[in-house]
Order: sequence, then C-alpha cells, then structure tokens
Amino acid sequence: MKARSLCLRGLDPRTDRYSRPFLRHISSSPSSTPTIATLLTSPRTSKGVEDGSPVTINGFVRSVRKQKSIAFAAIGDGTTVEPLQAVLTPAQAKRTYSGLVQTYPLQKKYHTQEYLRTIPHLRSRTPFNSLLLRLRSHSIARLTSFFAEREFVQTHPPIITSSDCEGAGEVFTITTGTSSTPTLARRLPPYNSSDTAESTGSDGSFFRAPKYLTVSSQLHLEALAQSVGRVWALSPTFRAEKSDTSRHLSEFYMLEAELSFVDDLSTMMILVEDMIQDLVRSLYDSRVGQELLSAKRTGESGFEDPSSMSGRVLLNRWEGLLDGPWPRISYTQAIELLQQAADDKKASFDSPPSWNTGLQAEHERFLADVIGKGRPIFVTDYPRDIKAFYMSPSTLEPRHCDGGLAARPTAACFDLLMPEICEVVGGSLREHRLAELLNSMRSRGLTRKQRSPSANDCDNPIPEDSSLLNEDLGNLKWYVDLRRWSSVPHGGFGLGFDRLLGYLAGVNNIREIVAFPRWVGRCDC
Repeated sequence: MKARSLCLRGLDPRTDRYSRPFLRHISSSPSSTPTIATLLTSPRTSKGVEDGSPVTINGFVRSVRKQKSIAFAAIGDGTTVEPLQAVLTPAQAKRTYSGLVQTYPLQKKYHTQEYLRTIPHLRSRTPFNSLLLRLRSHSIARLTSFFAEREFVQTHPPIITSSDCEGAGEVFTITTGTSSTPTLARRLPPYNSSDTAESTGSDGSFFRAPKYLTVSSQLHLEALAQSVGRVWALSPTFRAEKSDTSRHLSEFYMLEAELSFVDDLSTMMILVEDMIQDLVRSLYDSRVGQELLSAKRTGESGFEDPSSMSGRVLLNRWEGLLDGPWPRISYTQAIELLQQAADDKKASFDSPPSWNTGLQAEHERFLADVIGKGRPIFVTDYPRDIKAFYMSPSTLEPRHCDGGLAARPTAACFDLLMPEICEVVGGSLREHRLAELLNSMRSRGLTRKQRSPSANDCDNPIPEDSSLLNEDLGNLKWYVDLRRWSSVPHGGFGLGFDRLLGYLAGVNNIREIVAFPRWVGRCDC
C-alpha cells in the first residue's frame, strides 16, 4: 500500500493565519481491485479490461458445475446478485471445492425461508439475502442525507433506560450474570417508583434500581430537541411482547425524529411523506433497486421461491408510494367507515370496530385498500384514552358518545398505514405544558402522593412549582423537568425501519429483512 504526504498549515496564534507547515501521512485507497458489480455493469471502464491486461477480483465460490474436461465456478463478492463465471480445470475445481461441500447446509436446491432462518449465520450468503443487506445500507445512507439536508442533528440515545415510554409494560429487564434471580422480561405497573434506590441507597443491582432495554427513544430525543431544535436517531428497540407473527420481532430498529416549534400535525405528516418518497426515488436509479425489481427470490442454488413477489408487482408498490399526497382521515371517520362497511355486508371483521378501541390489523388493511387504493393513508386524532400520556389534545371537537351524555376528547396524533403491512409510522404533538402533562400522568396512575416534606429534608428542597408538591413522579421526574424548566410546542414520530424495508423489498415476513432476527423463543446466534 502506497502512502502520500500532504503539506498542511497550522494556525499561527499571533496572526490567526495558517502559516506553520507540518506533514501528515494519509494512506491511499486500500485496494484498486474492481468489484464484480463494476465489471458486469461497466466492463470497458474497468482497469485492465479494455487493454486486455489481466484483472484480479476477490470473491467467494458460490457453486461449481463440473463437466468431463472443464468446470465452471460461480463467483460472488456481495456487490451484486449476478455471479461472475470462472472457467476451471478439473484439478482447480477439485482444489476449490473440497469434500466438505457434501455437508454444506446451502446445497444446490431450493431452500425455504423457514429452513434458512435456522442458519442465520449462513443465510446472508444467498444472493437475495445479501441484496437485503445492501438495501439496508443504501436506505440508511439515503435517510442520513435526507435529514442532513433539512438540518436535523443525528443523535445516539441510550438503549438502557429507567422507564417504559410506550406504557405497554412489556420490557426486558437488565440484570448481571451474578444475579441470583435473573428476570428476562416483566410488565411494569402503572406507577414505576424510583424510591427503592432513593430510600435505601441501592436495591443491590448494578444500577441501584431496576433498568430496562428501551422500547422507544422518544423521551430522550425530546430532551435533545430542546437544545438543537431538530433531532433524529436510528436505534435498536426491544419489546418483550410474546407475538409470534410475521410483523413482530423482539429486537428491531426504529427511526425516530423530534421537531421543536411545531404545533400542527400536518408539518410532521408532510415530513414523513417526503422522507419515504425520497427513499423510494433513490431506489429507482440505484443498483440495489434495479436488482430488487429483477432478482429472483432464491436460495444459494438459484432456484426461485414460488411464493415470491414479481418485479412488476413490486414496481407498482413503489409507484403507489410516489403517488401523493397521501389520503388523510380522522379516527372517527375511519370507525364510521368500518362500521358502515360491516352494516352493508361489504366487509366482515373478527373484531367489530367501535369508538375508543384501537384499530386492529384487519381494520387497518381495509382502510389502506379502500381509502388508500394502493397508497399509504394517514389516520389522525385517536381517542386520548387509548393513547400515551405525553400526547397533546387535538383541536377537533370532542367526540360525543352515549347519546351525547359524555364527551370523549382526542389526541393530536397520527398513524401511517400501508397496504398489507398496516401501521408503519406513529407520531403526535407532545404536551409541552407542565400542568396539563401532570394531569395526564395522574389520570393514568403515573404519579402518587408522597409524605409531606419536613425541615430535615435539606437535600430535597421543595419544588418551586406548587403542582409538584407532595407528588412522587417516579422515573419520569426528569421528563417532567423538561416542562418545568420551560418548553416549546414540539412533536415527533417513530418509523418501524424493518417493516418499511420489508415493504420496499417485497418481503412479507419481517424475520427475512433482519440478518439475525430475535422473536419469542428464538435467539439462535
């Protein structure tokens, strides 16, 4: 490897000019070896091809086809699904493929996705699964550019947290290897007090109090957005939910963003739509995108998956995403539409739709098909009672139920539903007012009364805000502080990154889009 020297100049403190030279050695490119993708797509521009001189490539022998006096080896390096064919003598073929090939798990035949999941450490060697790895890399690069162009600050929020952001309660608890009673998962109570550690100094655990794997980075992103305005993160999240479906994993990636100085849902919905459409447009002109449209969904051997999606169907899916603006309806309108469809016998639902209950997957699919017609659809303003405590009330008139005797307020929130895979994005305006946030927490049992402060409480002075007197906020005290010490209208959203990739790739099971999937009962390597 050659090295080259750059002459750079240091800053002269007397003149504030770059005047003092110094030398720094910077290595050049580690290798000039062309990739197989480069050779196949632009052979005449590859070094050594046009003038007939030898070209060296690096690759993996995927398969060998032997004949009487000659053999052909399929060579791949992961940069394309198309192999490069090498001509070998019988002796070369014998040295290349040893006797171990007979026990190789990826034999020259069709392998089901169920079988490939049993060997996740080898699964990425198949052409299509390696393509999915490149799709993930391409998408991360494009999304990073998208947010950078809009002056968002990328951040790295913590994975270990003290609270359950979503309030669902199904979290993984952190323990050390020396714990006598390790707990893998638990359901948090409505009130999660931190006074165990505070009153005794420690509960004997590593962090002196129970801590958990994060289910969302939203709360921490809200804190960071108060300093730089716009933040985003792509981070792993964890749910101890025992759902054995094609849409759920125990470990998955969430793309989350928070924006300060936002007081309407439309701003965030436009951002979400622009973000996804920008990613789709980038696929059209990329090698990854073209191979997704043309590649066979195969195992190592090249045999096609009979249940795979055709390139034409996948292209129609991408075109549906680019066909905007996407429809928007309120939750109340969605419920009325679902109920009308059931009454008219145009649809049959296992779970009858009713106001103040969550939309089930069958409801979301119906809405995406009927309203979206192949496009995503935004559903806004869900009932506050079924949404998280931190959501701001919406500007819609309260829903009147029970013959008009009760008013049911709604939250300023939205879900993005996509055909077939249902919810992909969820977002809301956050309650930025202290008193209103505390009232929401109280109504959900997230606070409790504590003993009156005494003169001896020197280390715990009475809060300046009277609404915090004699009230224990548990592990959410720091979150309340974000409002106590001033806040601004803000909002954010979270996108299921793996679900989106599966939709763009035409992969129906989320376990295929993740290299090493973890779900209930399975964590193989």
